[in-house]
Amino acid sequence: MKRRLLLIALWAMCQIAHIVASAWMLLAALVSPNGRRAWTLAVAYDQLANAAFGGHEDETISSRAGRARRQGKRWACLLCRLLDRLDPGHCERSIERA
Repeated sequence: MKRRLLLIALWAMCQIAHIVASAWMLLAALVSPNGRRAWTLAVAYDQLANAAFGGHEDETISSRAGRARRQGKRWACLLCRLLDRLDPGHCERSIERA
């Protein structure tokens, strides 16, 4: 019960953090000449989405897809093909090296 209340409190704080991060990202994308903060926040959202889909919390979806494509997983092959149209070699470059 105590852990459940803690998780609910953390969820509420995450909702506030999302609003702040989203506003900062938009502002940085509009105002910042190099968009560094917007890019950092985009990567953080990417890692969040990857964790939500069952991946490691410190890895982007592109990195996960690149590794999965090497294993021949269909979803990864399709996603990487789409991303490669926008940025050739994206998934392969995104793979985190240990």
